Amino acid sequence: MSATIVLDACALLALLEDEPGADKILEVYDRAVSGEVALVMNTLNLLEVYYALYRGHGKEQAGLFFEEIKRSPVFIKNEISEGVFVEAGRLKASYKISLADSIALAEASVSGGALLTADHHEFDIIEQKERIAFHWFR
Repeated sequence: MSATIVLDACALLALLEDEPGADKILEVYDRAVSGEVALVMNTLNLLEVYYALYRGHGKEQAGLFFEEIKRSPVFIKNEISEGVFVEAGRLKASYKISLADSIALAEASVSGGALLTADHHEFDIIEQKERIAFHWFR
């Protein structure tokens, strides 16, 4: 069984915009293509990427991205399991984080995987207090 890596919206945006750390994300993506890891993203976190692209690059670019991600090795979770629901609620109530961040964290926590992110300002405190694995790309 392959390890699970949950994509945070910032990771996918950094890859798409070729920001610092994009090379590390591409390495993880290549590992997913080879079957070494399972890449997972909740549809709510994918929505964050879609609307950021729509706002910054327009409807056409956002649409092209959406079609491409559906053909990629990223498994899009279109439902929130009961375990993720409960864990996301607990995390949202415990920390000053967005609902989308609580979903991404809960996906990582429940799956036993790691969250691929660069959002230190939101997650450093959580990394210290919780048993959630993080895979930092910068």
